[in-house]
Amino acid sequence: MTKVLQRVPGQCPPEVKSAHGVWLEDTDGNVYLDAVSGGAAVSAIGHGDSRVNDAIAAQLDQVAYAHNSFFTNRPAEELAELLLSEAPEGLSQVLYCSGGSEAIESALKLARQYWVEKGRPQKSRIISRRQSYHGATLGTLSVGGNMPRRDYYAPMLFDAQLIEPCYAYRLAHPDESEEAYGKRAAQHLEAAILEAGAENVAAFVAEPVVGATLGCAPAVKGYFKEIRAICDRHDVLLILDEVMCGTGRTGYMYACLEDEVTPDLLAVAKGMGGGFVPIGAVLVHERLAEAIRSGSGALRHGFTYMAHPLSCAAALAVQKVIKDDGLVKAAQQKGELLRQVLDERFGQHPNVGDIRGRGLFLGLELVRERNSKQPFDPSFAFHSRVKAAALEAGLMIYPSGGTIDGKQGDHILLAPAYVVSETEIEEIAERLSQALDATLVEAQAYGAI
Repeated sequence: MTKVLQRVPGQCPPEVKSAHGVWLEDTDGNVYLDAVSGGAAVSAIGHGDSRVNDAIAAQLDQVAYAHNSFFTNRPAEELAELLLSEAPEGLSQVLYCSGGSEAIESALKLARQYWVEKGRPQKSRIISRRQSYHGATLGTLSVGGNMPRRDYYAPMLFDAQLIEPCYAYRLAHPDESEEAYGKRAAQHLEAAILEAGAENVAAFVAEPVVGATLGCAPAVKGYFKEIRAICDRHDVLLILDEVMCGTGRTGYMYACLEDEVTPDLLAVAKGMGGGFVPIGAVLVHERLAEAIRSGSGALRHGFTYMAHPLSCAAALAVQKVIKDDGLVKAAQQKGELLRQVLDERFGQHPNVGDIRGRGLFLGLELVRERNSKQPFDPSFAFHSRVKAAALEAGLMIYPSGGTIDGKQGDHILLAPAYVVSETEIEEIAERLSQALDATLVEAQAYGAI
């Protein structure tokens, strides 16, 4: 019996033995094609890159840890410069942490400190979106819109206002242009700000491409430009969560570059360290950094492992691999190929309602009936059964339920490493097809279709 408290206590998943590129092997000899970068869009450059392993070993020979209240360190400084070199103009500082939840938590606290420094402490309310996910801490769950993940802890959460997501597949009107829908969707933010009183609202938090909860639903063109304008008009900070979709995943170094907007705070993690180490960061706009420098002069926030030398050295090596090997462009090109292969295989599939996303960050919304967009009965847990069938076929995918409203709807997410080959992309589609077919046979037996 495992002594690790597993995600399903009492059930121990297979033990991973080795990993290289986009392939993993367990101790029973089963081999898996990794279509989700380690399981959650993390291993951006694939598994086992020797350049990162060597950088970790070299840093261990120098210093593994020193608290950042005593020292800075060269990897942290170089990584910050590299992250900012391709960031939207105006982002000038980097705050480090140990992962995505901590990155969003840090961004929320930075937003709060900014308004206190500016002499406007009443600006404390946060607005975010339904069907979003921003982390597993109590603070990040408070601003998240993934109801199944937050409901258990609801009495412990602070009150954030949740507005409608930008979810064109289900919320755009049939005769509505993309531009018109984007403006209409953005107006939900303005309405929420006016309802709360702009003098009380600190920040709006959103994912440029909503990952786990909506299955790679991208904002339509123009949506975030309108959001930025609304935030500016009402003096509200814009926090963008690129924990899943950042650092090259969408075919841009940062997803918001495609949206042509600059946030006040930009959270990254997952692909930043590529799974070699736990690490995350917040890229901070100069006006926020200056408010702290010229105000109290002290950051009212900190973590023990902030700017951890070993983690920064590993992440720096990952980011150098991405830059030196042209992997952001590769994510764009291979994402186009994966989208083409998925469209050919599933574009007219009666149980695939939508194929969406950007770059190597794509989702398929699964439906009982394509034309009506009717979802499967939630009790059947279609997404979980597809995952199990995919593992049987030697394929790792990321499933989720409650796509529509937290209860109904199923989707799967695909996010292979940027080094995935054309042959492996074809194999992903083939194994996914096998898994979907097997699950549909189950569904028929169950009476779910």
